[in-house]
Amino acid sequence: MADASKVNPQGVERLGYLGLGLMGTPMTLRLLKAGYHVNVWNRSEGKAAPLIEAGAKRADTPRDLLANCDIVFMCVTDAAAVEEVIFGPVGLATAPGACKLVVDFSSIHPDAARDLAARLKGANGASWIDAPVSGGTKGAEEGTLAIMAGGEAADIERARPYVLAMARRFTHMGPTGAGQTTKLCNQVIVGCAMAVLAEATRLASNAGIDASRLPEALAGGFADSIPLQLFVPRMVQGIHSPPLGHIATMLKDLDTVADVAQATSTPVPMATLAGQMFRLAKAARGADADALEIYKLSATDH
Repeated sequence: MADASKVNPQGVERLGYLGLGLMGTPMTLRLLKAGYHVNVWNRSEGKAAPLIEAGAKRADTPRDLLANCDIVFMCVTDAAAVEEVIFGPVGLATAPGACKLVVDFSSIHPDAARDLAARLKGANGASWIDAPVSGGTKGAEEGTLAIMAGGEAADIERARPYVLAMARRFTHMGPTGAGQTTKLCNQVIVGCAMAVLAEATRLASNAGIDASRLPEALAGGFADSIPLQLFVPRMVQGIHSPPLGHIATMLKDLDTVADVAQATSTPVPMATLAGQMFRLAKAARGADADALEIYKLSATDH
């Protein structure tokens, strides 16, 4: 448990984390293990319990969280959830925000990020970084996340030492919204990789070879990748708990890709097909199922 009398080792910033789900809980634990003092808030209080036990302090509302913190990190489900925790009756926007910084790890539409940042700045003066993450729950637990950020350079550098307690990489991609756009590019690659790896794994299995050996056999070749090494064993062995990510989350991101692609006249045939595959997976497996259950779409009963 963190020593309550200890000053944060890299400064006097008071940290907060809002949204203690699959990503928020392990990311907050990494801040605590690094010696930082973190105030936390979550819509369902039960999820805060292990973090309180680890040394975090519970805030009663998002407003209280920002009032008692200099930098607030957050990771919630979608733009509607972000809207609620910022502009709800006891949201972040209702607390004094001058010299405060909000770092949003959620994956939302770039236009929504720009709108939210401008409205929050107008409401209480708080600054904004859109900083979606890649690396899944495993990356959150191990501190190996890649985080892509949009915002002012000075704000990025202010947040950097704390973010690097939770991630391996923190890249400033440009102004507000640039982080979200970069995450969409990431999701084009990851979503298509999941669909293609499911296809290759099923082909191996149906053709009578040991699909679990594909990562070993293809290691070092042009087909090798982190997704190959991580996803294929989980598909073959049916390991879906805890999920690397939910089907609904991947589908949301690929639908956003399609929207931005239409607005920018960008052809995205592969991402569009992957999106439809995940829409099928949502219907067949459920919105909260692990995204890797896309592999089960091609299963046959024997």
